[in-house]
Amino acid sequence: MAVVASAPGKVLITGGYLILERPNAGLVLSTNARFYAIVKPLHNEIQPDSWAWAWADVRLTSPQLGREGHYKLALKNLTVQSVSSSSEGGNPFVEYAVQYSVAAAYATLDNNKKEVLHKLLLQGLDITILGCNDFYSYRNEIERRGLPLTPESLASIPPFASITFNTDDGNGDCKPEVAKTGLGSSAAMTTAVVGALLHYLGVIKLSSSKDQQDRKDYTDIDLLHKIAQTAHCIAQGKVGSGFDVSSAVYGSQRYVRFSPEVISSVQVAAQALPAPEVISDILNGNWDHERTEFSLPPLMTLLLGEPGTGGSSTPSMVGAVKKWQKSDPQKSLDTWRRLSEANSQLEIQLNFLSKLAKEQWDAYKSVIDSCSKLRSEKWIEQASEPNKEAVIKALLGAKEAMLGIRYHMRLMGEAAGVPIEPESQTKLLDATLNLEGVLLAGVPGAGGFDAVFAVTLGDSSSNVTKTWSSLNVLALLVKEDPCGVSLESADPRTNEITSAVSSIHIE
Repeated sequence: MAVVASAPGKVLITGGYLILERPNAGLVLSTNARFYAIVKPLHNEIQPDSWAWAWADVRLTSPQLGREGHYKLALKNLTVQSVSSSSEGGNPFVEYAVQYSVAAAYATLDNNKKEVLHKLLLQGLDITILGCNDFYSYRNEIERRGLPLTPESLASIPPFASITFNTDDGNGDCKPEVAKTGLGSSAAMTTAVVGALLHYLGVIKLSSSKDQQDRKDYTDIDLLHKIAQTAHCIAQGKVGSGFDVSSAVYGSQRYVRFSPEVISSVQVAAQALPAPEVISDILNGNWDHERTEFSLPPLMTLLLGEPGTGGSSTPSMVGAVKKWQKSDPQKSLDTWRRLSEANSQLEIQLNFLSKLAKEQWDAYKSVIDSCSKLRSEKWIEQASEPNKEAVIKALLGAKEAMLGIRYHMRLMGEAAGVPIEPESQTKLLDATLNLEGVLLAGVPGAGGFDAVFAVTLGDSSSNVTKTWSSLNVLALLVKEDPCGVSLESADPRTNEITSAVSSIHIE
């Protein structure tokens, strides 16, 4: 029986750079772009002589990349070895996900269940991974087809389309680096694989997205989170902030990172100890991250745009900022403090708007409807009564806070010598903020040339997608979806309605 799990991509709207250090928080929205992992037995029946085997077969298929990898998983020390003859490198994220998920099964299941586990492993693991088109850039494909740069053109590309590799201009050499849109594909992929494996091996019970609203018990999900964070960090070779994995597991949230020691000790131990011992340390470690529920207030839409200037390297930008912090501690502390204040201010205003929507729905809805048709300098004229005035003041407060965040991020970039908000992005964001119904616009996460985001009121998002298209920016099909890792009922390729079709309404 196949198990299908999915995990969402993310957009970090506040907390770029600061989120790397406790106790700074970031607001991260999970999206309807999801990564899927399908796990099923590789062999229908167990071979009679298989009891003598000391390993399990693992096959990893990535149809979009046209790749298939074959591995042996040693059942004694749970190491994963590639036996593929193909020249392409493996996928360390999935390899560590397999190793640590199986180790977690051995570490947590009782002896009766271990026999079932052993049988499952002897049947081999057949793992297929699929990412929604939104994780990857299809700009070149749209241009090649002579289509306009619009969400409708994106929606016309079949779901889970094969990924074209970036081509170097000039001599036409193909680089194996896939052009991505910055939604956190490796975190979503790792989380989906860990979720599907832990469910398949009987370690946890995943719930479907429908059942998540009334979830009371997070025990299973917390275990999945620890395994996914560990696999992701070790595959990356460094302990990041982990917000991308956390949102892939739990969905939209306000996040404060875990202390890096909980994993860095494992990285050392992983070289020496067998995986089941390492994993016991992980499961019993002091995970001190903080996660609070958060999502955009009602009647607001998240939009993401791809400017098509090619991606930025997040690690090298983070490295430059850290170097600047060391070289000018006084100035950098001051900038960080102000940036942190602006982040908190935005969070306070958005939470207040959610509260007003709950308590004063009619006034809230009326303000959002009227402001969605106006530029922000005209909003205050709509304050005809105290309830409406409160909503408008919070909207303008949120907009003001976002401008403060952008200002301090630019200062930080200039001081560190990296393009956190490059000039081309500044012009684009300023033009976006001038449109009717636009509340926020910024560069997500670490910034750079990867993507821009906007938050719009009511039905005003179509103005933005049209304007972006005229400025050579492709609006993606991504929306906020606050749901985390989920159990799916079927292979997403067989679902009649794909996410692309259901998330687009063509005017």
